[in-house]
Amino acid sequence: MEVPQSPKLLDRVRQAIRFRHLSRKIEKSYLYYIQDFILFHQKRHPREMGVTEVRVYSVALANCSSRSC
Repeated sequence: MEVPQSPKLLDRVRQAIRFRHLSRKIEKSYLYYIQDFILFHQKRHPREMGVTEVRVYSVALANCSSRSC
């Protein structure tokens, strides 16, 4: 007997966005930044991270956008 797995993070985000009737463009943007955040932190799950990691990522985005990385 298989134990049902809970939906993966990005699938849950998609469900939440669609439940709120947000546009596909917003969905695409949210998913991009969530994936980028995870990859930026060497594929750590967001559940393992906190405010510090969000700040580090935000600063990196700000620095990158001001220099067109």
